[in-house]
Amino acid sequence: MCPICITITMRKKIIGVAVMFLLLSLPMYAEDVIYLTTEQFRERVFDYKNERDWKYLGDKPCVIDFYTTWCGPCKRLAPIMEELSQTYCGEVAFYKADTERERELAYLFGINSIPQVLYVPMEGKPMLLKGLYPKENIVQIINDFLLAKVQKEPEQKTVQEPVAPPAQPEKKKSWWERWKEKRRKNK
Repeated sequence: MCPICITITMRKKIIGVAVMFLLLSLPMYAEDVIYLTTEQFRERVFDYKNERDWKYLGDKPCVIDFYTTWCGPCKRLAPIMEELSQTYCGEVAFYKADTERERELAYLFGINSIPQVLYVPMEGKPMLLKGLYPKENIVQIINDFLLAKVQKEPEQKTVQEPVAPPAQPEKKKSWWERWKEKRRKNK
């Protein structure tokens, strides 16, 4: 082989290795939504079997989307969560938990309707919201509830009021609850 052919072959190999390295390193820079099992939840979020009080185990705030595969609103929420996981890459972890597969998690949080999203700050109690919210509301919750303490400047001495979740419609009482109340009044 001539020296020019060897040089060209070496350049192709070097470029090939560089391209492979770049392709393999791309997932480090873009986070995807991670599908959680019950065991992973206990390792990454909260070990409810060994702890009585809430103690978040993660290194950054997280958002957990409780869903099922057949749910229409869950399917509309999925691309929003994917997009937000790219937007808040490195700042917030995004998880999904299938309530049909991970029944123990669904029972733990009392999930009886879907979608429900659990917002877990680094400190303090998590916030569980039912229903499908617009992307703007989810962004506001992430910025105000999850990242507020992280982005707070040390020189700032004013106290910020806690962020209230978006208004939820009042839950109507079931016929059973209404009947029990009526019975108590009649006694």
